[in-house]
Amino acid sequence: MPYDPADPMKDRITDIGPAHYEQFFPPIVKKNHGKWDYHEYLGPGIMVHHSETGDELYTVRVGAARIMSVEHIREICDIADKHCDGYVRFTTRNNIEFLLDDKAKLQPLIDDLKSRGNRFPIGGTGAGVSNIVHTQGWIHCHTAAVDASGAVKAILDELFDQFQDMKLPAHVRIAIACCLNMCGAVHASDIAIVGIHRKPPMIDEEYVEKLCEIPLAVAACPTAAIRAVKRDDGSRGEAVNNERCMFCGNCFTMCPAMPMADPEGDGVAILVGGKVSNRVSKPQFSKVVIPFLPNEPPRWPSTVKAVKDILLAYAKDARKYERLGDWAQRIGWERFYEKCGIPFTEHVIDDYRFAYPSWRQSTQFKFTE
Repeated sequence: MPYDPADPMKDRITDIGPAHYEQFFPPIVKKNHGKWDYHEYLGPGIMVHHSETGDELYTVRVGAARIMSVEHIREICDIADKHCDGYVRFTTRNNIEFLLDDKAKLQPLIDDLKSRGNRFPIGGTGAGVSNIVHTQGWIHCHTAAVDASGAVKAILDELFDQFQDMKLPAHVRIAIACCLNMCGAVHASDIAIVGIHRKPPMIDEEYVEKLCEIPLAVAACPTAAIRAVKRDDGSRGEAVNNERCMFCGNCFTMCPAMPMADPEGDGVAILVGGKVSNRVSKPQFSKVVIPFLPNEPPRWPSTVKAVKDILLAYAKDARKYERLGDWAQRIGWERFYEKCGIPFTEHVIDDYRFAYPSWRQSTQFKFTE
């Protein structure tokens, strides 16, 4: 049956593929799609979008847990049914937004959310800390070097005031990725935490041949650190060149008999200065400022302190509308380390071979006091 690109749904006999996103739009959004003129904040977590047609869309944003129970999701849906004609959306940073087409519905929704304890904290907009986007961590991910969910809980408990107000110089995006594969948005966030392995995979010789497709494990290694071997008894196995290993965990993905997790070798690195926005300055990647902190479950005190010290130094010294990376570049990275109380080591010098364009390629140096 010929395919008609002008009418892709004609004679369609399968439901494979996603449904068109427009069918999930609230009526007011569908009506004004492409016609929104501007938006403004009525308070932390509360926005109104104005359309050129005169329509107004009110939004209440609340923080959401990364791992949710079925009961919690049903509660979210019940709130949306009660106040928003059933419409609700999730943002890219794990916030929940309830959408209203009438200002009269706004206060009853806010009162309802506040009556439910701390399950639906309102905030995460404007010049504050938004909800932390993060990966699965120990609870689900097989290559995780840190429990992302636990670290996020500990950090946001300490920064909750910044989530519920808009008193920072600009908005701050925080992200956590539980390993170097970086499923989170850590490569372009103001403050980022990355779980890192520091030891090569262990090989469980008894189970390698039983559990693993050895050619796949060899092919999965980006640095050719793994090779297939034949043992004296004729069985097959694997060997690891430790000097080539970059601790990414790809081998464990292909071969469960090559675990990476290690209580002493695993920990986190802190990165700062990334952003996606093209406003004021161009988008930029995050930079490593603390190469390693140990895992300290359940509250990660060293990681929490490092994140809070960086945020408070930025809040005290940055100019209005200045993102964290822009502040660091204006005062100089040397002074950034001083103001944040971070020791500078050779481990934070960027030696990535494709990073030449981003290097400081001159003899200029901003001496500090």
